[in-house]
Amino acid sequence: MPESPFQALSELRQALGGVLFGQEEAIEALLATLLARGHALLEGVPGLGKTLLAESFARGSGLSYKRIQFTPDLLPQDLTGSEVFREGGFAFIPGPIFAQVVLADEVNRAPPKVQSALLEAMQERAVTVGGVRHPLPEPFFVVATQNPLELEGTYPLPEAQLDRFTARIPFRPPRREVWLRILTEEPRTPEPQRVDFLAAQREVEQVRVAREALEAITHVAFLTGEDKRLRMGLSPRGAKAWLALARALAYLRDKPLIDWKELKDAAFLALPHRLFLTEEALYEGESAEGVLREVLRKGGVP
Repeated sequence: MPESPFQALSELRQALGGVLFGQEEAIEALLATLLARGHALLEGVPGLGKTLLAESFARGSGLSYKRIQFTPDLLPQDLTGSEVFREGGFAFIPGPIFAQVVLADEVNRAPPKVQSALLEAMQERAVTVGGVRHPLPEPFFVVATQNPLELEGTYPLPEAQLDRFTARIPFRPPRREVWLRILTEEPRTPEPQRVDFLAAQREVEQVRVAREALEAITHVAFLTGEDKRLRMGLSPRGAKAWLALARALAYLRDKPLIDWKELKDAAFLALPHRLFLTEEALYEGESAEGVLREVLRKGGVP
């Protein structure tokens, strides 16, 4: 009897835990983002395992995978592909974006034109070359990485690009008890799992949402629009990303209904990179996470 999508995902999650020690929250968030039909931005200083997680996930999932190292000299066609003349006509040669899992490594090192090409792929799940639209494979999952502290030689992601990432997943330094394991154990290469991600995505959509949770999302969205510390409030896309991530987290935790914990955990994945502080708020030392924590409390999310 074939495994259910949930069982296969649980095995993949366990396998990834044997690769990246002490980053269980990041692993769960990455899986939830794919189940929410979104894209993930992994953020953290070098050496914490962002690229390792993306590559290990791709190998363990059995999905097709391409890695693109973003550099200042990259061109849009280096992602999307291009038309070449052969045998009396033009033929389209697909670029590395034509994979189910695409790692955009150091995404903020590429110029705006390249980021725009990535934006179309993430939003439309297709690319247009020579006036012809080419659909991307399903599932299509972009995993981007960036170092939040490095500014030299980078192009900060514009607000529209940030908004295409369903979740921003922070990588934090390992806990003290994990260090010995990191220093003494070799990561285990994950065996490919047969995961039906499309079926899992359909199952996620069946997770129930109480009216109280929907009202809380609505209230929080309204409060962000009224908060003077923010340049703009939460958009409908952001609110939908929040709800989709909460559903995916509940599914991974084997819950048929979104609980307040899933709603709060999803908020800190889906919202901080969508809340843009005013200059005055930044000068006064405010942070998007701090503002969000306060707005959630006012909005009725315990």
